[in-house]
Amino acid sequence: MGYSVWPSGRLHLPESDDAAATAAAKAAMAEQSGWYEPDAAERLVDIACEARASITRDGDWIEFDHDDEGDPKWSHQAIALYVAIAPFVRSGVVHFEGEDGARWSYIYADGRMTQQGWLGWDGSVEPFGEYVDPPSPE
Repeated sequence: MGYSVWPSGRLHLPESDDAAATAAAKAAMAEQSGWYEPDAAERLVDIACEARASITRDGDWIEFDHDDEGDPKWSHQAIALYVAIAPFVRSGVVHFEGEDGARWSYIYADGRMTQQGWLGWDGSVEPFGEYVDPPSPE
């Protein structure tokens, strides 16, 4: 059970900030209930499965794709990771498609992240937001 997601996108997160971004993400995820337990991972690519993604690094960019090997179920811990890395991201977008066809994006600019679209898992239009009715299919 759970809510499956398919992420894609690319973020400019300098390699020199990777360890700090990973530490921030691990701390934020540990504050949320769920299956993630902080471990010795020191790079974002090592905790990608917690973001329901596969992450590869290409210089100062990280690229997100679907996690074909894991169990890409959404959670508050996944949201926490995406929010926590925002101060380290210069720019970029990660797009998501949920199992029910819902589509949303996390847009990063100048150390901030905003959500665009309706997250089908919890019905929010902002990270950790309250439920709102889904958009009409028109």
